[in-house]
Amino acid sequence: MISIKVPARVCFFGDHQDYLGLPVIAGTINRFIELKAAPISEQEFRLDLKDIGRTRTIHLNRTLGTVAPKDYLGAAMAILDQRGFEFKRGYGIEISGNIPVNAGLSSSSALSVAWIRFLIAIQEKEIHVTDAEVGQLAYESEVTFFGGPGGLMDQYTIAQQGLIFIDTEKGRTESLRGNLGQLVVAESGISKKTLDVLQNARTYQERAIKEVKEKNPSFDIHKASPIDHEKYNDTISAPYKAYWYAAIHNYDITLRARKHLILENPNVVELGRLMDQHQKILENKIGNTPKKMIEMMNAARRAGAIGAKTIGSGGGGCMVAMVSDHTKTSVIETFMQNGAKDAYEVELTYPSI
Repeated sequence: MISIKVPARVCFFGDHQDYLGLPVIAGTINRFIELKAAPISEQEFRLDLKDIGRTRTIHLNRTLGTVAPKDYLGAAMAILDQRGFEFKRGYGIEISGNIPVNAGLSSSSALSVAWIRFLIAIQEKEIHVTDAEVGQLAYESEVTFFGGPGGLMDQYTIAQQGLIFIDTEKGRTESLRGNLGQLVVAESGISKKTLDVLQNARTYQERAIKEVKEKNPSFDIHKASPIDHEKYNDTISAPYKAYWYAAIHNYDITLRARKHLILENPNVVELGRLMDQHQKILENKIGNTPKKMIEMMNAARRAGAIGAKTIGSGGGGCMVAMVSDHTKTSVIETFMQNGAKDAYEVELTYPSI
């Protein structure tokens, strides 16, 4: 029997930054997808996807180069096949978990990471693959294989675990010593619109940066600061101005948050302010937060949340709130009273040593 457990992911700072090569701060929480597998005599992977009531069979003698759109499991097999991995034995596979689907906690990337860890585990010859390499393989299978618009944050965070700062330009990660105190996740019950929000945000931010570079070839987004927003704002076409603001200021907020989180005892109140600043940009510049979710987060702040923001690409899904021991219960109750589908305390998870 093979048993694999993979956590959900929360982006705390840097939403809509990873595809620009800018850094993010994200962490894994104690909501999980579990994959259990046992050998069978048939030459196939027989999947039972418990949470969504679906089954799937993947025949091992099929052509691995032929992968249907959005078939991330098939893409992972094709990518590993190119690297010399072999799939010779069939397995009955049960997949279940408590990560809400299409809610911003990256259940799809958790599944991709679990699937890749399974494909590595069944190799007849032992192959050592680092957590960072698992994240890269998952990113390739979900994004680059299909030419998608997403970044690498989800896959890298879930594969490596903990609270991490990701240099997405170089693919490097840094474990952060600090934490964000106690956390509450609330499920809005509003389905995400990931691809629409992602595509627009990425395209418009990239076009804004391109317009600046065309007139100022020496400009480097990785060295940018809030001063550059005003300095170059007049060169930006009207449809892209809000996204230009988002690219510059979200970057600055992420760097300021990192300065706190490299400390063992960070200033949680200041981190809450930065989280709220980040959320305001997501609301007003990226436009990724439905009005109902804004109302829920405002109510949570009145109930004592130190900071709150949406999770994931946006258009719906979950929210995260920073709370204290004294405000945790009232914040959870407030989310529920204001229409959340569910709300609960979560904790950061860390890789086992």
